[in-house]
Amino acid sequence: MARFMIGRNGTDQLNVFLLVLCLVLMVLGAIFRGGVGSFLNGVALALLILSWFRMLSKNLSRRRAENAQYLRRQYQVTGWFRKQKTRWDQRRDYRFFTCPSCHTTLRVPKGRGKIRIVCRKCGSSFTRKS
Repeated sequence: MARFMIGRNGTDQLNVFLLVLCLVLMVLGAIFRGGVGSFLNGVALALLILSWFRMLSKNLSRRRAENAQYLRRQYQVTGWFRKQKTRWDQRRDYRFFTCPSCHTTLRVPKGRGKIRIVCRKCGSSFTRKS
């Protein structure tokens, strides 16, 4: 098997995502009977075939580009959640404001009273209570 897989793409993060999505759709297809269940099982089968195609493909540059695009999109989604968690963790010590000019998020220490905030990106200033 190892000799057969030489020069082929194998498993990457996009394939793992496709297989997990396939499994979820198969479970949902088993729960919902009838037309919806058949449709979900059909989509799951198509994802399984796509995953096997990607796994056995010898076009490594194309598969790596697809995986890199998937990772960029995944990072955009997980980055938003990561930012929300960081803001939640820092809520006791800092206040977060949005610059009225460029809409950049700015972090200032809490408990300083009314302060003048200068945006580091565009240089505009505004006054807020921290």
